[in-house]
Amino acid sequence: MFVHLGSVSKSLSHAARMLVGIPDYDTYVQHMRTRHPDKPVMSYKEFFRERQQARYGGDGKGGMRCC
Repeated sequence: MFVHLGSVSKSLSHAARMLVGIPDYDTYVQHMRTRHPDKPVMSYKEFFRERQQARYGGDGKGGMRCC
């Protein structure tokens, strides 16, 4: 029963991250290792920043900013 609850929890957290525009880091790492083994894998911090930049821009050159 607890194993099932763990998988449900993981699925719900994955869905919540996707709803707010944050892709799953583990999926990214798996993709990079299988499809692009010759390229370096970003750290979680780098991945998060890159995804935020891609979604929201904010470089001051026409990208969307909140403030």
